[in-house]
Amino acid sequence: MAKTTQLRTYTVRDGLLDEWVERWKADIVPLRLELGFAIGGAWVDRERNQFVWMTSYEGPETFAERNAMYWASPARKAMGLDPDDYLVSTDDRTVEERY
Repeated sequence: MAKTTQLRTYTVRDGLLDEWVERWKADIVPLRLELGFAIGGAWVDRERNQFVWMTSYEGPETFAERNAMYWASPARKAMGLDPDDYLVSTDDRTVEERY
């Protein structure tokens, strides 16, 4: 399959931005990497209380199929991490690299 990249922007609940970033780094990133995703970077926009990151996947499944595997994995369930506890909204955009 072709490489698929998503730019994800999360608006985080007031007062939880730093905690979200730590949970993302400690829990989400290792599992994403283990499942074949790449992380293209992550940024914090404190003025808007947003967390922005890029993730991509290039492998035998589609991005959607691999993402479903991530969410269904026992390791994801064992995290005890409900995004709704941290995130007000999410905006996931599939983007194409041009540079």
